[in-house]
Amino acid sequence: MKEKKIIISGGGTAGHLYPALAVGDKLKEKDPALRLTFIGSRREVEKSIIKHYDVSFVALPIEGIKGKGLKAVKSLLLLPFSFLKSLFILLRIRPGLVIGAGGYSSGPVVLLASLMKIPTLILEQNLYPGFTNRLLIPWVRQAVVSFKSSLPSFKGKGIFIGNPVREAFYHLSPKEKSEKLTVLIFGGSQGSHFLNKATIASLPLLKKEIKNLRIFHQTGKKDYEWVKKSYAQNGFMEVFVAPYFFEMAGYFQKSDLIISRAGATTIAELIASQKASLLIPFSQATDNHQFFNARELEKIRGTEIILEKELTPEIFADKIFSFLLNKDKINLMEKNLAPLKTEKVSEKISNLCFKLMEA
Repeated sequence: MKEKKIIISGGGTAGHLYPALAVGDKLKEKDPALRLTFIGSRREVEKSIIKHYDVSFVALPIEGIKGKGLKAVKSLLLLPFSFLKSLFILLRIRPGLVIGAGGYSSGPVVLLASLMKIPTLILEQNLYPGFTNRLLIPWVRQAVVSFKSSLPSFKGKGIFIGNPVREAFYHLSPKEKSEKLTVLIFGGSQGSHFLNKATIASLPLLKKEIKNLRIFHQTGKKDYEWVKKSYAQNGFMEVFVAPYFFEMAGYFQKSDLIISRAGATTIAELIASQKASLLIPFSQATDNHQFFNARELEKIRGTEIILEKELTPEIFADKIFSFLLNKDKINLMEKNLAPLKTEKVSEKISNLCFKLMEA
């Protein structure tokens, strides 16, 4: 029997990489003999995640273009090398399917695969397709979208299944509420300096409820030391601070409230785990996609949003106090997220992958 081979290309951020890993896990579960290769960028965060999950990985010499200003010149100069390396990989592996998981590193591999008549599938995590996926739409066989309202953007090639997240997020049990409010704060895989600063600036105001707050804070590598020190200086002892949380589902389970950016994978994890949240969309995100992602949850009262330009220590602290003093609001948010929850997303995508290979 001919060996089945699939390439999953994409990354640059954990938001693209984790859906790729979730689909990869399900594909291997369905066919343990499947040869699976991940292709991504050379960013450090990507290397550390891939090392943690111990999968076959090839890094491309590629960087983002859109929104990079003068740095885009370097990115454009790298493109021919990334296409050449992608071509070499495709000729060497001869995959039966190439999946683009989003992000700039998926572009060359998916485009070349399409030109070589290899079946192609892209995953779109955001409400509106990102720059790379917009360019790839005319070339791919099919596209899996995370929101039904994304379908018109994909010109008949879209299929609504949902955003694949790590399986653990689907199996969290409802957390029993207590007098204390447990808060998880994170700003994506690299951390958010803006969110870190906003949190620390609010600590003098939050101190009046210090005995009723428990905090987990993922800072990113650059801000870790000063954030951890700031908590101690303000007398917050019931705090756990780390540069990165690999087992994020476990921290979701322990928490009553998630405070974070509004990346597509974070949105999908909130929906899968049905967790209340306070979202601060990254204002410089390409095409303002984080705001539109967050709005999908806000429409059904499944989250609350604070825009960066409106965020002050007073507003930040008041929001946290409102959740602390009104646990019913948390319960209602969790309940409101239920209609958006889609089951067996990775399994449905993997079934589609095998169908495309057979066709």
